Amino acid sequence: MIILIAGASHTGKTLLAQRMLEKYKYPYVSIDHLKMGLIRSGNTDLTPEDDEALTDYLWPIVREIIKTAIENKQNLIVEGCYIPYNWRADFDGRYLPFISFICLAMTKEYIKQHFDEITGNECAIEARLIPSDFTIVDLKRDNERCINGYQSAGERVVLIGSDFEQEIQELLK
Repeated sequence: MIILIAGASHTGKTLLAQRMLEKYKYPYVSIDHLKMGLIRSGNTDLTPEDDEALTDYLWPIVREIIKTAIENKQNLIVEGCYIPYNWRADFDGRYLPFISFICLAMTKEYIKQHFDEITGNECAIEARLIPSDFTIVDLKRDNERCINGYQSAGERVVLIGSDFEQEIQELLK
């Protein structure tokens, strides 16, 4: 089984992947780690700020990792924000039954009420370097874009609206 975790920035994708690793003992791949490895090794001129171009660059690699894992009957968790909205179009009936998709996003009201807590937990699993100009407006915009994009593609989005920990626990059942 492949568990694909997408979503907006700061929504707990890495935290969910870590907890799934602990519960199911499935390894996980962080698309952010792949991104930084390719950037730091000089294999691309893209920068961490080139989000749209990074999706186009990284997704074909991630897609083929997923196919290879399925073909080898291996379990894998893949998490990150570089998963295109129409990701299903890249898989046929041989692969789709083996992929479980989760998209995390937060409501505007949740972000408004919990912004300091959200940014205070951004390094809960791994150290992150956040631009100093990261604002509540940026977080709301990123979540809205994610919600609209995935829902327009027919995907279910898990909306965190009141209790973050409860939503994460529900996903672990």
